[in-house]
Amino acid sequence: MTVRVAVDALGGDLGPEEIVAGAAAASASDIEPILFGPRGLGALGLRHVETFESIEMDEPAVESVRAKPDSSLVRAVRAVADGDADVVVSAGNTGAMLAASLLHIRRLSGVHRPGIAAVIPTRRGPSVLIDAGANADARPEHLLQFGHMGAVFSEEILGIAEPEVRLLSIGEEAEKGSQLTIEAHELLLASSLRFAGNTEGRVILEGAADVVVADGFSGNVALKTIEGTVRSLLGSLRGELDSSLRGKLGGLLIRPAARRLRSHLDPDTYGGGYLLGLRGLVVIAHGSSSRVAIANAIRLAAIGVEHGVVEHLQQQLGAQIGQRQEPAQG
Repeated sequence: MTVRVAVDALGGDLGPEEIVAGAAAASASDIEPILFGPRGLGALGLRHVETFESIEMDEPAVESVRAKPDSSLVRAVRAVADGDADVVVSAGNTGAMLAASLLHIRRLSGVHRPGIAAVIPTRRGPSVLIDAGANADARPEHLLQFGHMGAVFSEEILGIAEPEVRLLSIGEEAEKGSQLTIEAHELLLASSLRFAGNTEGRVILEGAADVVVADGFSGNVALKTIEGTVRSLLGSLRGELDSSLRGKLGGLLIRPAARRLRSHLDPDTYGGGYLLGLRGLVVIAHGSSSRVAIANAIRLAAIGVEHGVVEHLQQQLGAQIGQRQEPAQG
């Protein structure tokens, strides 16, 4: 089976050349990247669909999606909706990706809000943080669904049987946190999930749980704090090792371990997060994605298709909470 991956070639801060290079690196016998963007991308033999508009990072999400139907972002999303691609990857405007996906791919039956599932490297192994930024405002029932979505992701993509789920809060006690987290705690506790209570941000990198549930505002702050801390620490370590002859000699001795640590902690290792809860598969990469991150995001996208993440989500949500409906929100 060859997975067709629609790639928004104009998404991201580093320019289309970086996106094209990442797509070329990910191309394989079982992965076919399809570039969406203007003529003259230098597509390195990759399949290319010409588009004539782009959506910038600072443009309003819903308005730009409706006003620019021929943008690379919207056309790539529509390719999944129309069955011309199996999954879409973009490092572009996250709000526009969410709006385009809701408009064209649409939500799974019973899903209140899609959530971004991001892989977090921890000392115990990879875990899932959901929602990592799709919904700044959320309700307790949304967080319950994020728990179910994260559990499916953990099982299908990370291979973790019966994943443990925890709720991000300001304390481990059930009564601590905002009204949102207190009510969400009650719903998660009463669910069929393997819910182990609250967790704090300070232990996420220690491996607090297989799935960490959060509203999109808190989850995005936590994700960016973790990524910024990791980059700062690795940069400081590199600077110290290069600052003196003794440091350089020590650096030679620890280089293999340092490379393993960098590979383990580097956000580029996974490249992006799934926007879960839709009828098709969407992967959102970081705006600052390098070609390595784009290549890994495309590979992550292909794994999601191969493992039938959308189908498993529909089964799980239908069995567990599909009865609970909320009026559709644009």
